[in-house]
Amino acid sequence: MNAKSPMSELERIRHSAAHVLATAISKLWPDAQFAAGPPVDNGFYYDVELSHRISPEDFARIEAEMAAEIKANHVFERQVVTRYEAMEMATKGRLAALGERDVPSRFKLDILSGIPEHEEISLYTNGDFIDLCAGPHVMRTGNIGAFKLTHVASAYYKGDERNPQLQRIYGTAFKKKAEMEAYFTMLEEAKRRDHRKLGRELDLFTFDEDVGPGLPLWLPNGTVLIEELEKLAKETEFAADYQRVRTPHLARENMYLTSGHLPYYQESMFPPMELAEKNADGSVAEVSDRYYLKAMNCPHHHKIFKAVPRSYRDLPLRLAEYGTCYRYEQSGELLGLMRVRSMQMNDAHIYCTPAQFEAEFMAVNEMYLKYFRIFGLSNYLMRFSTHDPARLGEKFVNDPEMWKQTEDMVRNVLQKSGINYVEVPNEAAFYGPKIDVQVWSAIGKEFTIATNQVDFAVPLRFGLAYKDRDNTEKTPLCIHRAPLGTHERFIGFLIEHYAGNFPLWLAPEQVRILPIGDEPELVESANALRAELRSHGIRTEVDASTDKINGKVLHAEEAKVHTMLVLGRRDLEGGTLSVRVHGKGNLGAKPRAEVVADLVASVRERRSNDA
Repeated sequence: MNAKSPMSELERIRHSAAHVLATAISKLWPDAQFAAGPPVDNGFYYDVELSHRISPEDFARIEAEMAAEIKANHVFERQVVTRYEAMEMATKGRLAALGERDVPSRFKLDILSGIPEHEEISLYTNGDFIDLCAGPHVMRTGNIGAFKLTHVASAYYKGDERNPQLQRIYGTAFKKKAEMEAYFTMLEEAKRRDHRKLGRELDLFTFDEDVGPGLPLWLPNGTVLIEELEKLAKETEFAADYQRVRTPHLARENMYLTSGHLPYYQESMFPPMELAEKNADGSVAEVSDRYYLKAMNCPHHHKIFKAVPRSYRDLPLRLAEYGTCYRYEQSGELLGLMRVRSMQMNDAHIYCTPAQFEAEFMAVNEMYLKYFRIFGLSNYLMRFSTHDPARLGEKFVNDPEMWKQTEDMVRNVLQKSGINYVEVPNEAAFYGPKIDVQVWSAIGKEFTIATNQVDFAVPLRFGLAYKDRDNTEKTPLCIHRAPLGTHERFIGFLIEHYAGNFPLWLAPEQVRILPIGDEPELVESANALRAELRSHGIRTEVDASTDKINGKVLHAEEAKVHTMLVLGRRDLEGGTLSVRVHGKGNLGAKPRAEVVADLVASVRERRSNDA
């Protein structure tokens, strides 16, 4: 039972903290039955079946027992055992326990039954607690630094709703207390920036039970964000010689069988729509056709490539579409805009020859870097996923030569471009290597926003071909790329990254004019200024309410309007505007023409908030 992959020092600390958590629970509730307790992003958890319902009120007691176990500084001792020895201990209730019990360690028995015959089985002991575990751990319990329990949730054993529902106790651990304190400070700021909270407050999007879970409705303010992102993408892709296409929202079953998404991706697709003709007597005949909602755009784009004869002179061919896709995410996995069932994807597929691949992949990376600069993202990482040669023909297309060629090409491009990346084995797509783009928001919260994939297999399945210089037919390589990901996930990220304080070019309401008073001449001038700014494409409104100017400023600040233009009698007479920017305060009076020109230039250049 070998550890599946090496753990970082922090992961070992958290893995060890999970065992200490189980030790503490065993001391308080000896009848506890434990399932799995791994380290996870930002912490650890342990799944437990227990008659007592653990709540946050229990955390202080549990943490006190954990602190005592850490103070005891017990060694994490590894022991390799035979399958028979492990099964015997589990039968006597000794695994994940402080001693033998009257009932077996039933989840550990089940886990043991799933370990392959050839695999080594190991136990870890700390004090009196023994657990079935592949490791690794820190040397002693005293090597666990600062820790804290965070919350408790329900989880089905092995994620299967047919299995028992367990209590999942979450916690986190760090090497130093200061690191943990910084983490919890970040969490508090993350709550303030939560896109679900700000989405409601800023009228960006909503969900409705009658429409269905995971199906966002975009309100006017949110639609502005969508349209600005699409405008950015279309301008960028036009400059890079992409051609735009449109495809339907559904397709016949046969196309997804050809692509291989059926049956391998079927669980993530909505159930099929079955069409059947009626018999003469009105009864329903056998199903004659099945259609699926589109879960991905690539098969449709492959059909567009194949629709006309192609020559090497036509390549590279870059087909782009903001296509709407539908994926049946499990209800428990839905999370605001981050995990949805309907998504609009900044998708494109580049068909090229092997000789063109490097330049095309490099250009895609340059497009990412351009977007990172626009959105002020300096902390990012490309996660390069490769295949496992041992799983060719099982998890990955069985073409070792093409795997080596395409992985070498991707690796070479990443090294040449100087982009920060890590290589992760055994996580490629079934048809080729892929890159997941990880970014960190302004407060250090990590997001996966986009994916690049190299596909050398599916074009062949669709019979895609081009005539090469020697008049022979060859299959193109295909690069799947989506630098802005989906509107839903990317806008969710941007809401949290900017805390709703969008740069001027992206802000739903860019300018609000605030007349001081309701004199007809002031109101008329405010409306004329609104018309002038809107003629330049700047989203501008006038606050014509009877509120005092301080109240108008407060309302605009609460709505996170980017720029407020205060217009009083003195401004009217002097041809000036008093400028106030959200988050920066009063910038003073400036000539009207200068203010208008600067607003227009800021939007055109897509300046950041810091500019």
